[in-house]
Amino acid sequence: MMVGRITSVPARTRPGVWCSRVASLPRLRSVSVSAGLIGCCITLSTSLPAFAAPPEGPPPPPDDQPGQADAEPPAPSLDAEQLRAMQERIDALEAEVERLRAEQDATKQQLAADEAAATTATAPIEEAAEPAATKPIASSGDGQEAPDYATGFHFGSYGRIVGAGDLRGRPGRNADLVAHGSRWDESSYAELELRREDYWKETGAYTRIVATVAFAHPIFHYDTNFAAKLAVRNLYVEEQDLGTKGLSLWAGSRMYRGDDVYVLDWWPLDNLNTIGGGVGYQAKFGTFFKVHAGVMQPNDPYFKQLAGRSPALDQPGLAQVAILDRQKLVTSYKIGHVIKLGTGGVKIIGYGETHHLRAGQRDRDYRDFESVPDDHGYVAGGELSLFTGKRSTHLNLWVRHAWNLAAYGDFAVPSQLAPDRTTKGARELVVALGGNWEYEFFGLMMGSYFRRFRNASPDLDYWDLNEGIILLRPQFWFGKWAGAALEASYQFQQRGVLAQYGDVEQTRPIFGSLWRVGAMPFVSVAGRGAYARPHIRLMYMATFRDAGARALYPVDDVFNLRPVDHFFGLGAEWWFGSTSYFRD
Repeated sequence: MMVGRITSVPARTRPGVWCSRVASLPRLRSVSVSAGLIGCCITLSTSLPAFAAPPEGPPPPPDDQPGQADAEPPAPSLDAEQLRAMQERIDALEAEVERLRAEQDATKQQLAADEAAATTATAPIEEAAEPAATKPIASSGDGQEAPDYATGFHFGSYGRIVGAGDLRGRPGRNADLVAHGSRWDESSYAELELRREDYWKETGAYTRIVATVAFAHPIFHYDTNFAAKLAVRNLYVEEQDLGTKGLSLWAGSRMYRGDDVYVLDWWPLDNLNTIGGGVGYQAKFGTFFKVHAGVMQPNDPYFKQLAGRSPALDQPGLAQVAILDRQKLVTSYKIGHVIKLGTGGVKIIGYGETHHLRAGQRDRDYRDFESVPDDHGYVAGGELSLFTGKRSTHLNLWVRHAWNLAAYGDFAVPSQLAPDRTTKGARELVVALGGNWEYEFFGLMMGSYFRRFRNASPDLDYWDLNEGIILLRPQFWFGKWAGAALEASYQFQQRGVLAQYGDVEQTRPIFGSLWRVGAMPFVSVAGRGAYARPHIRLMYMATFRDAGARALYPVDDVFNLRPVDHFFGLGAEWWFGSTSYFRD
């Protein structure tokens, strides 16, 4: 059907309506859709006036050409199918716009959801700082913060690498006379710690799972033996704040120890290594306690004896049977209190241990048994610590007295027993002092102790001894990253026997002593601080032995032959993020 004339809408109005309808569509980012809409508007704007009715108002002036003054302009005609097609095209474009907008909104929502899911997957279970009441307190600083619980995996390490000689072609060697001397010339050693820490929102508790592997000298690059001398030093799980704030539980294999004398590499009061567990509590007002129990069995016939026996039912071969097989049970008890004084304070600790061995039997000959009595031991001691809370300045005093089985320590095997074949009568007394003081570019570290040990044998012998050391290490820092340390120590040891040694022909008690002096320039990227690590350093130490000290070494040992010895080497030391070296 043909439409002869459109008169219901002015000719200048209808195209504008259609264009405004298109212009009212939502703005899109798609270039193709926008181009289509613009093209549609242009087409409609240019084509529709030809089909519109004449404008209202006075008629246009007559044409100057003759014969056409009364001629009426041709009436435009519009095909209904064309109008319907244009309308359908516009409707289709609007539908396309709505579809693309919906797709765009859906894409944005999906991207936002993916980003939120990724953030949730990588975020901690719960970001919560360890409650102040459960943080270790009275910790003497060591160049790093105490390890708060933080969800995720963590890596820590302690290590030292030393390459040294004696300036005469031999390798560098520890020249200390006492059991716990300068750590200056210790051999290479490293610990690698991996731990997992989590906060559990459901219970409000923290967990820490710790695994520490240690590597001792010699290492491959030194002896070219493609093997490692290693040990598992930690393998335990610890829970904190489970049920009660400040309560901690742990179980596993652990180095369990307190404060140390750094320059002597020694823990005078408590340094246990067992498989077991413990419980502790840290009160808000500064009091704390710890209880621990664990077992151990050193590889020695004193604890375990294997004997050959015929297999079951007369099977061929020889079976190894544990005739004696006993563990040592060690328990420890610690209670302490911290008195805060400004940024520093005073820490007081009371400490005790018990050591127990059950009775058994030993095979003297084939099926000829002898009884082995049970054995026990005890420790009582304490610590007084003063600390300023600034630049690791502290002074610690320890006193420790051990009796019977405990006098031999947790690693040593009892020897020189009493007549009843027990350790009854053995005793050890230790008094130790250690500390650090720093001011601007200067610092002073010190460590000293006196140790008196008597084994269970009623008479004095070579293994009964008195020994002691006084060591000072002043340090100077040049700028922020370089420094130098000097070290001097006096060491002595007296054995419980009489002997003839040196140039003196008469028999006399064995008393040996030595002096050690050294210098160590170093660089420290962590800046100033006696406990700031890592260090790269040069080391030199001279040792001066008297005749008594030389007599304590085997014949033809260079330490027996030399009154003066040297140690010169290059080394490095580091520690970071290791739970074994945070004090509490």
